[in-house]
Amino acid sequence: MGNQTIYQGKTAMEWAEIASESLMKQYDEPLQLPPANRWHYHQGVFLCGVLDVWRDTGKEAYYQYVKKYVDDLVDEEGNFYFRRDELDAIQPGLLLYPLIEREDDKRYKVALDKLRNLLETVNRTKSNGLWHKDKYPYQMWLDGLYMAGPFTMQYGLKYDEPELIEFVLHQEKLMRKFTKSEATGLYHHGWDESMSTDWAVPEKGHAPEIWGRALGWYGMALTMLIELLPEDHPGRQELIVVLADLIKDLVRYQDKETGLWHQVVDKGENKDNWLETSCTSLFLLTIIPAVNQGYVDPSYYEYAKKGYEGILKHKVRFEGDRLILSGVCIGTSIGVYDYYMERETVDNDLHGVGAFILSSIQMHRYHKNQV
Repeated sequence: MGNQTIYQGKTAMEWAEIASESLMKQYDEPLQLPPANRWHYHQGVFLCGVLDVWRDTGKEAYYQYVKKYVDDLVDEEGNFYFRRDELDAIQPGLLLYPLIEREDDKRYKVALDKLRNLLETVNRTKSNGLWHKDKYPYQMWLDGLYMAGPFTMQYGLKYDEPELIEFVLHQEKLMRKFTKSEATGLYHHGWDESMSTDWAVPEKGHAPEIWGRALGWYGMALTMLIELLPEDHPGRQELIVVLADLIKDLVRYQDKETGLWHQVVDKGENKDNWLETSCTSLFLLTIIPAVNQGYVDPSYYEYAKKGYEGILKHKVRFEGDRLILSGVCIGTSIGVYDYYMERETVDNDLHGVGAFILSSIQMHRYHKNQV
């Protein structure tokens, strides 16, 4: 084990396990993960991280914890309560795929189909883009590509619905078309087709700011979609170019002192702007898989390493043996600059811990590839 695999005295895999177990011990009943008793993407992101720890360690307790969360919500007929008017409800569906592979239990596929069918009833823009939520009419958010994209593409590949693959690629193209900032190469938080919201930029309709976590969801989704697409699919190379361009511009905004990224990514010079934990982890999830798969030059690993070390140095502490991850922005809609600045942060918010675990696993895989 070379020195380059040690971060604050532990390997990346050890950090992934410590973060997972800290929350698993605090919430020994997974249904109590906040917001309790809900099929929700906060839990989904964290539990996707726990599943990755299971995959890389083979330790059964991680798998069983995820299974218990699903089993406590999905009844014996495959019925469960989920919000049918928002893309966020689809994300925890990623937990169902490994259960379907491993368990002889038809209810998981029934639940999976219910989430797939949500795509038929969600409202759409004139350009056939999915509204993020009904309560935000005519709006597409970067977040949505992660919330629905990997689930939908996986479904299309696994159950022979190739049109779903093309549908996901269409969603990504719309987001690129309507939210990309030519000045920075990054992407604004979302787009309002109706241009009627208070925040919509006149005559363009996109959000006024580049919010870190939304951009992180988009970047991570790109890496997941590329990995899912068959090697010979024409859309795959296009996404690789998009990802490489995003990374090239993203690293320009990394804080040179700490290695972290700001809440509003491109305005780090503003004194009221602050360094945010979940977006930093998600940017690592954008960069490291791209390095691992050879989509970008290996030198980009240094930016990821600096970001990962920055999280450990500036955002991680312990209370007893429990890891506390600080500086995680709470759930956030689209707004103007001051709105993002005034958002609260919560220790161990599942957005942040889940993304941190997932990024730790990617760091682990990077070092494994170097051996």
